[in-house]
Amino acid sequence: MQHAPLGRTGLSVSRICLGTMTWGQQNTEAEAHAQLDLAIGRGVNFIDTAEMYPVPPSGETQGRTEAYIGSWLAARGGRDRIVLASKVSGPSRGMSHIRNGESRLNRPNIRAALEASLRRLRTDYLDLYQVHWPDRETTTFGKTVYEHRVDPAEVPIVETLEVLDELVREGKVRAVGISNETPWGTMRYLAEAKTRGLTRIASIQNAYSLVNRVFEAGLAEIALREDVGLLAYSPLGGGTLSGKYLGGARPSGARMTLFTRFTRYDSPQGKQAIERYVLLARAHGLDPSQMALAFVNTRPFLTSTIIGATSMAQLEADLGSVDLTLPDEVLTAIEAIHADCPSPCP
Repeated sequence: MQHAPLGRTGLSVSRICLGTMTWGQQNTEAEAHAQLDLAIGRGVNFIDTAEMYPVPPSGETQGRTEAYIGSWLAARGGRDRIVLASKVSGPSRGMSHIRNGESRLNRPNIRAALEASLRRLRTDYLDLYQVHWPDRETTTFGKTVYEHRVDPAEVPIVETLEVLDELVREGKVRAVGISNETPWGTMRYLAEAKTRGLTRIASIQNAYSLVNRVFEAGLAEIALREDVGLLAYSPLGGGTLSGKYLGGARPSGARMTLFTRFTRYDSPQGKQAIERYVLLARAHGLDPSQMALAFVNTRPFLTSTIIGATSMAQLEADLGSVDLTLPDEVLTAIEAIHADCPSPCP
């Protein structure tokens, strides 16, 4: 397993990060523990979760994912062998069950969120604590057109960062990061940290895959010049780049079969590009999932690729992507498809 520095923190994380958002909804506690055992055994040391998980979010299941990780830690021990990351929810996106829908990124909310996460995870610190999405109105979760609207209740980035800095100084958090952020937001976090002597962000967790390379346009340069590496989520485009949904197929138990909320990768343009990538992989005797992950794994601005699996077979295949080197002809063909269908699923 390859490893990379987490920003300028001194922490080192595995190239593959184990994502957990299905645990508590599509996966049982026993299955979550089995996934953790397998991943750790294969050299993964980086685990990512969030207070709102599992997905789809609901008041009935919220917090189960962290609780499953906590019970695994209690049973296995060895907290210091993993880099454990979680996220605080921003303003409610229809999730009134999280702090009664008042989840602004201010001091009381961030502190309440962290304390609850620590209790569920059965630990007294997090290695990485991330802002799950911005407090302000901006381009997140597939939105491509920025509309300038300022909410009077919007919490300034500097206020959010001041609270995160306090948590680092108190030893409850070792490093901080952002997620679903824009170039402007990322640079504001960096500027406030430098100007005010606050904790510097170490990472940015945004969507990135063969069908969503928006990160490359503005954020890649920031990631490389400022040592704020990408933690790539949805590297398989919600599972679509495995090819299992081609031709309108809806396999039993699959995410897009069970839930209607996952439309980000379901556009006509997206389906066309996905089919071309899957056929490319098959033409070269490659597993489509492994080809898609291997492409992400080698991006120069990447710190870690966050994989998610609902079965052990999927997890085995995903972990195997670190050993795959894509031939030049495959990389050339990928760029040709991208030129024809640039980021159809932003």
